[in-house]
Parts: sequence; C-alpha cells; structure tokens
Amino acid sequence: MSTHEFQSFSHATESQITRLLVSEFADWFQDCIETDVLIAGGGPSGLICARELARKGVKVVLVERNNYLGGGFWTGGFLMNKVIVRSPGDGVLAELGVPFKEVAPGVVAADGPHACSRLIAAACEAGVRILNMTSVEDVVIREDSRVAGLVINWTPVYSLPREVACIDPVALEARAVVDATGHDAAVVRHLANRGLASVPGCHPMWVEKSEDEVVRRTGFVHPGLMVIGMSVAAVYGLPRMGPSFGAMFLSGVRGAELLLQYLGK
Repeated sequence: MSTHEFQSFSHATESQITRLLVSEFADWFQDCIETDVLIAGGGPSGLICARELARKGVKVVLVERNNYLGGGFWTGGFLMNKVIVRSPGDGVLAELGVPFKEVAPGVVAADGPHACSRLIAAACEAGVRILNMTSVEDVVIREDSRVAGLVINWTPVYSLPREVACIDPVALEARAVVDATGHDAAVVRHLANRGLASVPGCHPMWVEKSEDEVVRRTGFVHPGLMVIGMSVAAVYGLPRMGPSFGAMFLSGVRGAELLLQYLGK
C-alpha cells in the first residue's frame, strides 16, 4: 500500500468507536459461551490442537491468562529466540511454512518469533476463538463428575488488593475441556484440590524420554478433561524436556485426533 497519494481516514467519532468495540465484543463473546472444545493455555500444544480441531469444523475456544500467545515458544531456551525441534516434529514446521535448517541429524532450528507467529496465524485462520488475559478459576462439573466447562475471570482481577470486593467469575460450557497450561496443569490441579486427581509435577530433565512419553500419554485423565503438552508431564510425573518443542506439536496433534473420536467427528 502506497501513501504517495494519501487520503484522510474515514470518519468515526470517539463514542462511535467505543460503541462498535463493545457491541462487536459482546456478540463475539456470546458465541464463546457454549462450544465443542474449550482449551486452557495458548502455548504451542494448545494452539496446534485448537487449529487441528477447527480445521475439521469443531468449534473451539482457547483461553490464555497472558496478553500474548505462544508461551515459551517465542523465546526458545535461555532467552535465545531460536527453537529446536526434533524429528518428526519438524513436519509441523514444514506444514506451517516456517523456515528451518537441520543443525544435527534429525534436529532442526527455527526462528522463535517467526514460528510462533505462523502458528498463531494458522489457529486464527482456522477459526479458533481466543480469549486473552483470561484465567481459569475453577471447573464446571456435572452429576457424573464429567468436566463440562471452565470458570473464568479476567487475569487483572487477581492483581487487585485483597480488600476489594469479590468480583464474581463467569463460566463457559463445552463438550470437552483440554488442559494445555504447561507445567502448572492448572485445570487438573483444580480437580486435585478436591481429591479427584493428582498432579505430582515434572521430574528432572531427560529430553529423549520426556518427548516420547508426553506424546504417548496425551489423552483424557478425567471424564471430559484431556491433558496435552507439558501438562501431561506434570500429571504423570514425567521428566521435563527443556527447549525442545517437537513433542508440544505432536501432543497437540494427538490430542486433536482423540478429541475428534470423542466428539464423533
């Protein structure tokens, strides 16, 4: 787009812009309240899982407590924004059109911000609905103990002084919920606090064992609740994997495959 023959911007008053913003968000948010799959966590596993599902026509809402998506995928390891991916995870980079190079047999490196941006764009283009700055406060449970949704609140609420009056959360309902919150396993932990699950946490680092086991153990841990990515390691006490991201991709893909079966898709 050239500015050689620049024309003035279209007319819109401040009040008009505010009304448009509020009405557009309200309409959009109402469409998020009931969904097929609700994913907590917008890191690489959550994003790839959401994208795979949305591409198959599944209605997906993803909630992320931060004001950005991608988790540690932006920064790689040790604040060096290169990401390492072991084969066969590099197939996901190729599919997304992310440039990478082989740095060792079966090991590739890519630019973190470039790869993360492509993944976020792919999820959005597939139709994933994303709620940023949204924290999980609790789970919705039905009579059969099935997890049927998440109780959410705006993340800034938790930074308010304790003397501020309670700000009640709201709930989103879903046919299935996915915990993609990483080491925290935040959704499963809400069940654990009620004696319905266990979160022993990750064991010390062992990359080769961890990546394989995370993908293998991706799946449902409670009726209606699935774990993917590093939440799998936290729930099953697996070794942590450090800055190697192949299992994050393939755990998300595996989770989507299992969810499609669960939903009868």
